[in-house]
Amino acid sequence: MAKRIISFAVPLFIGHLFQQMYNTVDSLIVGNLVGKAALAAVTSVGSVIYLVVGFFMGFSMGAGVVIARDIGSGDERAVSRSVHTTVAMGLVATVIMTVMGVFGTPLILRWMGTPAGVFAEAVIYLRIYFMGSVGLVFYNLLVGILQASGDSRHPLYYLIFSSILNGILDYTFIRFLGMGVDGAALATIIGQFVSALLVLRRLMKTQDSIQIQIRSIRFDWLKLRQIIYIGLPTALQACVIDLANMMIQSYINSFGDAAMAGIGAATKVEGFCFLPVNAFGMALSTFVAQNLGAGKKDRIRKGMSFALPAASLAVLAAGTLLFFFSPFLVGLFNQDPEVIYFGTLRGRICGLFFCLCGFSHVSSAAMRGLGKPVVPTVVMLVCWCAVRVITLLTIGKIHHSILLAIWIYPITWTLSTIVYVFYMRHLRQKGLY
Repeated sequence: MAKRIISFAVPLFIGHLFQQMYNTVDSLIVGNLVGKAALAAVTSVGSVIYLVVGFFMGFSMGAGVVIARDIGSGDERAVSRSVHTTVAMGLVATVIMTVMGVFGTPLILRWMGTPAGVFAEAVIYLRIYFMGSVGLVFYNLLVGILQASGDSRHPLYYLIFSSILNGILDYTFIRFLGMGVDGAALATIIGQFVSALLVLRRLMKTQDSIQIQIRSIRFDWLKLRQIIYIGLPTALQACVIDLANMMIQSYINSFGDAAMAGIGAATKVEGFCFLPVNAFGMALSTFVAQNLGAGKKDRIRKGMSFALPAASLAVLAAGTLLFFFSPFLVGLFNQDPEVIYFGTLRGRICGLFFCLCGFSHVSSAAMRGLGKPVVPTVVMLVCWCAVRVITLLTIGKIHHSILLAIWIYPITWTLSTIVYVFYMRHLRQKGLY
């Protein structure tokens, strides 16, 4: 059981590693070749980008659960309908996201209180990013289809290629063509588009039930409802959490570009620490959904008993390393002492609590696989959103401190972990797994 989950999770882990490198290269090159203000601009829009990515990853996970369940039941026609509904959904989403993102960028950044010194560069970066949204949307949705079938290797190959391409283009555009944040954004969308094309080619050439045929792309309303039932709570969960994070980013912005750059750099490093969580979560969600479709509850129970503690221990080890090496790691982005100070403060406070965040994430993924997407959504909305926002609007108004914007994360991770422990025990007593 553990071997199967690990064999599926390892390629996902490596893929997420390259995905994180993909997301971090912009900040590394911009911070070292352009400067502190440009680094602040790029990292300050991270919460907006995470909101968008999280929304479509939520629907990707929803589609993946439905497809995995259809595969587990052996119904190839149902699999095909789910796949083509997912693609049709992606086409509509791309148009909406591009229009709203391009025209709404200045309003979003003003709402976040982005300082005037970095506002113009932040607008440029985010607008170009939204212009390339077709690659972002389709890469996430199409990879979800492949992973639902148990294929985590091919997405890895494509991501490695596009990550290397992104790094080369980043350096070329900024170092040799004299571009700034616009070059970093352009390199990102080119890499995303290429990776999406590679996954699409794979899905069109495969002979399995997940094959995409252009003439079959249409909405199957039953499958669309199933995908929305699983995916919408997950997408909304990600969105509301990231909206809360945008409010926290707005609070951080009030401390200046050094705080923005330092904490932004620390969150980029944290992304690497959470790679085991993402891999175990996606692997467990697919594993649970397939075995639920096949009616094998004993395998679900064994899989969860392994994946939950394994993910928590792995991210605890990563967080411990971050605690000790934060000054060095943040310094890779920019050598300004203030930047390193703020980044180290974030890394050392949050690092030792990563295991709690990891447990919550993997528990949430397991519940999606069990067809219980609403509960983790409510837990995250209350613990990770409402508590954070209320804290900022009350204590944050009275006591204006950067420590509040940092400690608010470990506190809310603790709350969600307590809730999940009791709810998972409740599900087990009911015999759901």
